[in-house]
This record gives sequence, C-alpha cells and structure tokens, in this order.
Amino acid sequence: MSKIGTISKTKSTLDKHDFYIKKKYGQNFLVDQNILKKIVEIPAITSETLVVEIGPGLGSLTEHLLEKAKHVLAYEIDKDLLPILLETFKTDKLTLLDKDFLKCDIDLDIKKLEITYDQVIVVANLPFYITTPIILKIIEESNLVKEMILMTQQEVANRLTSKPSTKDYNSLSIAIQYKTKAVIALKVPRTVFIPAPNVDSAVVKLTVIDDIQVKPLNEPLFYEIVRASFAQRRKTLVNNLHNKYNLEKEIIINLLIELDLDSRIRAENLSVNDFIRLSDVLHNIL
Repeated sequence: MSKIGTISKTKSTLDKHDFYIKKKYGQNFLVDQNILKKIVEIPAITSETLVVEIGPGLGSLTEHLLEKAKHVLAYEIDKDLLPILLETFKTDKLTLLDKDFLKCDIDLDIKKLEITYDQVIVVANLPFYITTPIILKIIEESNLVKEMILMTQQEVANRLTSKPSTKDYNSLSIAIQYKTKAVIALKVPRTVFIPAPNVDSAVVKLTVIDDIQVKPLNEPLFYEIVRASFAQRRKTLVNNLHNKYNLEKEIIINLLIELDLDSRIRAENLSVNDFIRLSDVLHNIL
C-alpha cells in the first residue's frame, strides 16, 4: 500500500473527500517521503514513546510516527479532516482529539490515556501564526513533555536558535533558550508541500532542560522584562525599561553599571543569564 505523504496520494485524498485547503489554519501538507522519514528519525522514538502530534492534517507524518511509537495522541482543529483521519487509521495506537491545542490541558489529556510510556515527545508541522503561542504553552504548562520536534518557517527557526548580537535574536529566543536547548535539525524546501508556501521551512529540535542551573527569583517578572526590553528594538535597554516601569533613567543606568553592562546597551546584546541577573536586581526595587 502506498504511503500517505506523496503528491499523488495527497491529491487523490483531497479530491475523494472534496476537501479544500483552509488558509486560516495555515494548511500545507508535506508530500515528500524522504523528509518525513528524516523527521521521525530526529528524536529517539521507541516502542515505549508517547508522541503528541499537533495538526496531523491528512496523516502523512502520523503514519510514520505510528510505525515507531507506542501511541500517538493527535490534536486536530479542522473538523473536516477528522473523518479522513478516522478512515485512514483504524488502530488503537492513535487517539484523535477534536480540540484546539491552545485551549487544552496537555498533561491532563495524556493522563486520561491511562497508558505507560518512558518519554513524551511533541511533533508538529506548525503554521507561522501559531508557532510562538504553542511553544510557550508547552514549556510553561507541561511537566511531561521533554522534547519537541517542530517544523516551522525558516525565519522562525532562526529566531528560536539565534545567539546574542545577531539580527534574529529576540525575546522569543531568550524565552525558548532559558527552558530548552534549541537546534535546527533539518532544512525543508518549500517545494515539498501542497500547496507550496512562500518560504522555506526548517525542523527545530527543542530539548527541555530538566535542571535549569540558574533561575530568576521571579520568573513571570523575568519574562515581562525580556518582552519590555525588546518592545522597541532600536532603543537602548535603558529607554525601554524606563518606558515600561517609569523608573528614572539614572537608576537603570546605575543598575546596569553594577551588572558590568554598558549603559548604552540594547536588549539584543544580552544573554539569557544577563536577563536573569537584571530581572533579579529589578525584582528587589519594583
């Protein structure tokens, strides 16, 4: 039987079910078996692994995941895709949830499965508009997910893995790198999707750091300061923090000097640890 993720199979499935692709869900179906095989090889999936898939689409990646994993828990927001997936996969290794992932309690949904597993890995082909909220939801809310394999636009992948003092480094880079080790695992050309997106994609591997060595005194404040610091990228850190907290600039400058940071520094030049140190100092005066 031919694999789902091919051009001919994808087109025939779309025609058979009279399915039209919805831009509002950012639907781009992967139709390259080479790429699909490479994606499932990035994490160490075993017969004891529970995989959470966000947006299975027509099931091209799901098919490969089911071959390797113990169980796949899949979230699909498009109700028109549910009957296609249910017709394609008649197996008790797949649990399909008709839910908006952003509104769910992922750890509770996993516990409801009542199965044993040795690790939980998230795999997803994410549209640009929803990438950031999904990643932040997982790292902030889940205690069970230990790894994420995410396909997203190349530009977003660059931000997730960027270093200080580079053009792609921003507040998202810091939030992600505080909680995870992020690397680009695979580059994916736009030509392997139906329909083809306007830009190339990349698969990012995010490994959750179990034992964060340095933590801020006030984690919500840390995230808030990071966002405020990048509010206007061209402005100095002093100006952005002054605008956010209405602190006198002289006070902020003295704080930076205490931290051995240049008073004219911009947010993009600070490391994750620099922001933690800054957050801890501000925690004591805000």
